[in-house]
Amino acid sequence: MSRIASLDPASATGRAAELLAATEKQLGRAPNLYRSMAQSPAALDGYLALRAALGKGVLSTRMKEQIALLVAALNGCDYCVAAHTFRGGKIGMAPHDLALTQLARSFNPADQVALEFVRTLVEQRGRISDAGFAAMQQAGWDDAAIGEIVGQVALNVFSNYFNHVATPALDFPAPVQELHA
Repeated sequence: MSRIASLDPASATGRAAELLAATEKQLGRAPNLYRSMAQSPAALDGYLALRAALGKGVLSTRMKEQIALLVAALNGCDYCVAAHTFRGGKIGMAPHDLALTQLARSFNPADQVALEFVRTLVEQRGRISDAGFAAMQQAGWDDAAIGEIVGQVALNVFSNYFNHVATPALDFPAPVQELHA
């Protein structure tokens, strides 16, 4: 049972109703995590605003999904792992690539460096060594991309932590794991 109830978009009022309607228009539905977050319209508004701002950046949709999936896996957020595995599949990521991403691995060398950077960001609470930063630059990631990666990590930590507190019902297919560490 959810600790923070999921609002029904049909009965929501005020800013919560507006935000859920916008979410449904964009995604085709309002996931339970967003419905729970709508109990605090300020939280949902902030989350959606950061998500929209980062959507205008230089990172590919694929890299944003890889970051979201890896952060969810690192934070033990089963809801978000399911959501981003589903979304990753919808944008054409193969099951094998989705599984590798959860292990901070990629066959693409630049993506591999970025995923290692993300893992370090999460595990070291944002502290990156000079060598880790230099590796990103050597792999071709410029300051704009690095800044957005940090923003994507923050966005996804927020949704992971909110999920841990709210415990909304899973409304995405449970992912099938293809690889084992």
